Amino acid sequence: MKVAVIGSGNIGTDLMIKVLRLGEHLEMGALVGIDPTSDGLARADRLGVPTTAAGVEGLLAMPGFSDVGIVFDATSAGAHHANARALAGHDVRLVDLTPAALGPFVVPAVNLDAHLDAKDVNMVTCGGQATIPVVAAIARVAPVPYAEIVASIASRSAGPGTRANIDEFTETTAAAITSVGGAARGKAVIVLNPAEPPLIMRDTVLCLVDAPGPAARRDITDSVERMVATVAAYVPGYRLKQPVQVVPVTDDVATLVGDRSVSHQVSVFLEVEGAAHYLPAYAGNLDIMTSAALRVGERMAVRA
Repeated sequence: MKVAVIGSGNIGTDLMIKVLRLGEHLEMGALVGIDPTSDGLARADRLGVPTTAAGVEGLLAMPGFSDVGIVFDATSAGAHHANARALAGHDVRLVDLTPAALGPFVVPAVNLDAHLDAKDVNMVTCGGQATIPVVAAIARVAPVPYAEIVASIASRSAGPGTRANIDEFTETTAAAITSVGGAARGKAVIVLNPAEPPLIMRDTVLCLVDAPGPAARRDITDSVERMVATVAAYVPGYRLKQPVQVVPVTDDVATLVGDRSVSHQVSVFLEVEGAAHYLPAYAGNLDIMTSAALRVGERMAVRA
């Protein structure tokens, strides 16, 4: 199936290279940008990928557009609204890598099968792709009244699009923690780490659960470890940084979330190293988004 990528920045260019290198059922049909001098468009030209610097209107005017079955949007939340309107009357599927959240949230390891027929699916955020599988792994074993995630990424890996969408990042990720992850309440925090040399992506997942017995706590650990292996199948640099920690909670922590029935706090520390297809290895936050989007596109192509 031919695909187009809108956005010739870091995420769009990395996704293009992943399709070219790793795509089994996908073929690049176009890379779309608005800056004719962008490195992404120049690289696409060298690789023989059709390009346009006229945005979504340029894509619609390209001779090969009628052959495109999937459009990946790697622009911004605001731009995706306009792009979705422009493409609404055409027979294409949209995979949205922005926090616009027009369509259902999709995290491949958790709920991809339920949304393979959706017209426009949303990839949540980089922090969501890294942490929501863990929340879901815990929630399938024990109720999760509260889940909190902290995504720490290298400041140098946060381009203009990421910085423009900081508010949408926290809102979209928090919403998906509940609707996809299964927690009753969710909170998301993003940290842009200015350290030099840049550090690779680190994610912390904190969940409050009721797991009074040793068997329940073992089940939580096993579930998380299995989920990490599932995500690592399509994001090779995704891994546990430390063993899963399950410790008793104090009364003040339970009161903080308004639920005294919780017995334990589950802490999961993750690390995401990028594959360095186009971006540096420390940019695992962008790599997990493009890897997850590629997985979605492949499954959609097979489904078609």
